[in-house]
Amino acid sequence: MCLGIPGRVTQIQDPESDLVMGKVSFGGVEREVCLSYTPEVKIGDYVLVHVGFAINVIDEQAAQEILADLTRLAELGGLDGELPTSPQSAEEP
Repeated sequence: MCLGIPGRVTQIQDPESDLVMGKVSFGGVEREVCLSYTPEVKIGDYVLVHVGFAINVIDEQAAQEILADLTRLAELGGLDGELPTSPQSAEEP
């Protein structure tokens, strides 16, 4: 099973090679993510990230629904570790 976590794109770096990289915020924690599979992505967009790669652009509502489902699953004991409680709003810097 593949697990993708939603996050908000906060930065897109100029590519030094064929790989487009950027920063994605997961509930306030930023990580570097490969954005090459989502060439249409813009700063403020939400993406679904799997093992460091953005695999799909999603809307904010879908991101919130996925995080709510993951939180419920964690509460039921189906996941180990902590999950961000909600995606940051696109209006936040």
